[in-house]
Amino acid sequence: MKMYGKESSEYIYGLSGSDEVTDGLCRLLFERGAAFVGFSDISRVRENHGYKACVTVGFRLFDGIMRDIKKGPTFEYFHHYRTVNYALDQMTLAGATYLNRSGFDSLAIPASQSSDSDPFRGAFSHKTGARLSGAGFIGKNALFISRDFGSKVRLASILTAKDFDFSGELCAENCGGCTVCTKACPAGAIYGVNYTEGADVKDMVDVAKCSAHMKSAYKDIGRGAVCGICIGVCPRNGL
Repeated sequence: MKMYGKESSEYIYGLSGSDEVTDGLCRLLFERGAAFVGFSDISRVRENHGYKACVTVGFRLFDGIMRDIKKGPTFEYFHHYRTVNYALDQMTLAGATYLNRSGFDSLAIPASQSSDSDPFRGAFSHKTGARLSGAGFIGKNALFISRDFGSKVRLASILTAKDFDFSGELCAENCGGCTVCTKACPAGAIYGVNYTEGADVKDMVDVAKCSAHMKSAYKDIGRGAVCGICIGVCPRNGL
């Protein structure tokens, strides 16, 4: 839901109503730089760690950075990537602390941290929480596409025991016939299929091929930790 209880350019999704704790949480996150906050019911999500709700925090990446990575990553993008991850971690830590102090058991999930068992997966899928909040959809690059900011966002999550008044409304959009990111991927790792409910990232992108190309082609920028071309070229960014 857009601008729920706000008179600004801040966005809140997934709520039909609010309360004092929810309003306080949103205020805290927006004051720390969040571009949007999404609320979703994750009680049926397998990786929910026993929590019933997810609070997604979205940060809008800077246009000046994103314009320059359509052909490949830059040092500025790598620094932006790491700095935004840190900022998101601080936001979710503050948010989880606020919820815990308000009497609701909560857990902050890092913006970018893979598990030991699978280097391509984290403790919780941020894009799953974001999608279930109705804030956007999964693109052909298997990344989250915000309905308001395109692909130029990064995400982090707070899992919590608090009940919210969920709207349950999903974003019905997808990439349609667009093949811009598929054609632009230098690794040829994007299959070019639209997301369907329950699809795995490996059904849409050859993640091993993507990772191998990054480590080989961009080893002079963060030791091949980033690429970003499929993000930079996305027409939804409006750049």
